[in-house]
Amino acid sequence: MTTLGAVFLPQLPPERLRSVVTAADAAGLEELWLWEDCFLEGGLTTAAAALAWSSNLRVGVGLLPVPLRNVAVAAMEVATLFRLFPGRPIITVGHGVQDWMGQVGARAESPLTLLREYTLALRALLAGARVSTQGRYVRLDDVALDWPPTGPAPILVGATGPKSIRLSGEVGDGTLLTAGTDVAGVRRARALADEGRTAAGRTDPSHLVVYLHCATGPDATARLAAERTRWGYADDLDVMAAGDEHAVAARVRQWAEAGADRVILQPTADDPDPEGFVRFVAERVRPLVER
Repeated sequence: MTTLGAVFLPQLPPERLRSVVTAADAAGLEELWLWEDCFLEGGLTTAAAALAWSSNLRVGVGLLPVPLRNVAVAAMEVATLFRLFPGRPIITVGHGVQDWMGQVGARAESPLTLLREYTLALRALLAGARVSTQGRYVRLDDVALDWPPTGPAPILVGATGPKSIRLSGEVGDGTLLTAGTDVAGVRRARALADEGRTAAGRTDPSHLVVYLHCATGPDATARLAAERTRWGYADDLDVMAAGDEHAVAARVRQWAEAGADRVILQPTADDPDPEGFVRFVAERVRPLVER
């Protein structure tokens, strides 16, 4: 069954998060995803708050830019979330936007190498291993967590290009694709991630998550047109869902049939009612997707 979620955009002030989380949890939304875009809101701090303010909601962080965080510190933070809220955090790591990484003096010469080393070390630490490694970027000397997660702690990898997507299948527990990925792009990503898993000899399950631009209401088409311009999408790139619950559910099913296990609806930055948006996704779209 396809999991359906929504994004809380960091363009909203942090103090708005609680009301959106409360609305999402009450409506039965499966997943609420948060971003750590520079220089807006911290992904793990907002995730901790969202998890504390909810009872059943799973909270995704998509994604943590690995150049910004020492892997041991990230492992401590992530392990704490998994122990406090078992089964509900969803953590994704990725390259980060390279221009932003350059702004803070953290741009890696080889982002792919960093992501590989980081993801492998993070997953090992969360599994309770004692890790020593001297990589190009990740260097640990006999490091182990005193409080590793007591249950599964999957780490997804955010990816766009073919090499990164293949790597996500090789070293991650799933792949996160950005909004702007069309149906054909989902199919390609599924094939590339599977190639990576096969090359690594992995047979454990892997998830494919994709953001999908979405708007509802009388001005939905106009708002998505502005969003298309903002993101620089070509006019013929089919990456948006607009309309009522029937129209949106039909679009979600297209991405699901292409291979996405989770479709996360991303509202426009000017959505007039973020609380109403998460209720729309949970109460009106979800039942139709389940059919």
